[in-house]
Amino acid sequence: MNAVVAAVGLMLILSLCRIHVVVALIIGAVAGGLVSGLSLEATIAAFNNGLGGGATVALSYATLGAFAVAIGKSGLAHALADKALAMVGRQDDGNTGGGAIKFLMIGLLLAIAISSQNILPIHIAFIPLVVPPLLYVMAKLRLDRRLVACVLTFGLITPYMFLPVGFGGIYLNEILLAKVETNGVAVDGLNVMSAMALPALGMLIGLLVAVFFSYQGGRDYDLAAIERTERVDIKYSKWTLIMALAAIVVAFVVQLTLDSMILGALAGFVLFNVSGVVKWKEADDLFTEGMKMLAMIGFIMIAASGFAEVMRETGEINTLVESSVGAIGDNQALAALLMLVVGLLITMGIGSSFSTIPIIAAIYVPLALQLGFSPLAIVALVGTAGALGDAGSPASDSTLGPTAGLNADGQHNHIWDTVVPTFLHYNLPLLVFGWIAAMTL
Repeated sequence: MNAVVAAVGLMLILSLCRIHVVVALIIGAVAGGLVSGLSLEATIAAFNNGLGGGATVALSYATLGAFAVAIGKSGLAHALADKALAMVGRQDDGNTGGGAIKFLMIGLLLAIAISSQNILPIHIAFIPLVVPPLLYVMAKLRLDRRLVACVLTFGLITPYMFLPVGFGGIYLNEILLAKVETNGVAVDGLNVMSAMALPALGMLIGLLVAVFFSYQGGRDYDLAAIERTERVDIKYSKWTLIMALAAIVVAFVVQLTLDSMILGALAGFVLFNVSGVVKWKEADDLFTEGMKMLAMIGFIMIAASGFAEVMRETGEINTLVESSVGAIGDNQALAALLMLVVGLLITMGIGSSFSTIPIIAAIYVPLALQLGFSPLAIVALVGTAGALGDAGSPASDSTLGPTAGLNADGQHNHIWDTVVPTFLHYNLPLLVFGWIAAMTL
């Protein structure tokens, strides 16, 4: 059996069996290394060498967690939650439609998620700031958090795979078009949005199914657990709200200017200290509390980097791609399907669309040219194959981010409430529409 298939399959099975993702990644990496013929010592060495790749991201999320707790201390997000609670109260009195409030909240979260990829490219940094204070309101509305996870994941993925600005500019122009051109396809004059329009439509259909069909029944959550975690009665004043807004602006300006989420979050946290919103004697405990909040994401990203390094060290990613090529012959339809499925498998294990494109483009592009695919179809095929698996991967920040916010009170399971719903609603239609794009463009 191919080592990558064995490793990813074992990791996914263990995760579905509610084994912690970090443990599942470690066991999967070891199993994949051994299946490939690497010794246990070589497998462990490769895993250890890869750990450093996730250290920067882990530290970024840790400092961001501290900043998020400081935001909570200021009461800014709770002020927003209080406004929403007031609307819920009017709904209980029969004056406001509960459905309208639900869709308003869903629309707001979707708009923020989309903006986080292009207008203000901060990726998942907004989730621990915005989502936890809204959990009480969501519970009052019986809003299913699986739906919210699908909404957030759509906003985190679709913009970068369709709009060539912000993170999309990196994915579509600097990675996708660059790697396609490097491997023999002239991309001058190609409209990358035209190539990715059908796959993006598949994502949109998945979102509409989640919003209007899958999770309309509502779901009950323990309000007392949310109150204990989020302190819904937190006090705030005009001064603390103003300083919170100022700290957010400072954090984002520093992050965008210096390209460092770590320094941006630290700058915002320091401003909270200087302004007195966070007392100096409380700062140490508050910082530690915040780091704990996003510690899980950090450890998973570190373990995922080790897992990915073992997969590269086995040399069987290329073997997997080449073995699928051997089964294709001259069948364009089968070729497109197999290339998408292999891309899904690789990204599910690595957890990053941005890292998958360089791996698969070197083989996919020459094969697609040989089979007669048009340049636009090749871009769509490689771009979709890379994006597949970002939703639905236990190690992707597009699923880890929503879980970090929605599980603040311990009532949202990463695998069954984020990973499985996003896999079903996005990867399946993305497979279908990516295949259609490859066959029709």
